[in-house]
Amino acid sequence: MKNTILILLVSLVALTSCSKENNDKDNGLSRIVFDPGNLKFISNSLNPKKETMSALYGNEKALESLSKESQTPEVGAVMKLVTWKYHDNPQYIGGTITGELVSIETVQTDQSGNISYAVKDDLTESSSPDKEERIKYFMSYRPVSRP
Repeated sequence: MKNTILILLVSLVALTSCSKENNDKDNGLSRIVFDPGNLKFISNSLNPKKETMSALYGNEKALESLSKESQTPEVGAVMKLVTWKYHDNPQYIGGTITGELVSIETVQTDQSGNISYAVKDDLTESSSPDKEERIKYFMSYRPVSRP
């Protein structure tokens, strides 16, 4: 008899605890996932003043350039710096998640050694970044070490 009551009590608790609906709202935040294609993750950064986080993706040549700490990317290097606004994670206290996509900056070197810089952004401020400064910024990244 005690076993039957215990089994019924555990079953009742299990069934009622699983039926709670998630009423959390997203507060109007949209989350964008970036597909880097054949580029690999190299490094990331955080800017608390602007509340943005960035991820740098690149090909093998870009990884070699950044590993050597050179001032210019090697021939054939392709790098993309993706920047998002970040928000508090509603599911975990103290955590942050990516939100709105701010910009995608691309630096690449062609076979002749010419370095090109392009930016796609949705900012209302129309500021044109200095190409040379942005390339130096790209080259200041250091690849994360992987075990």
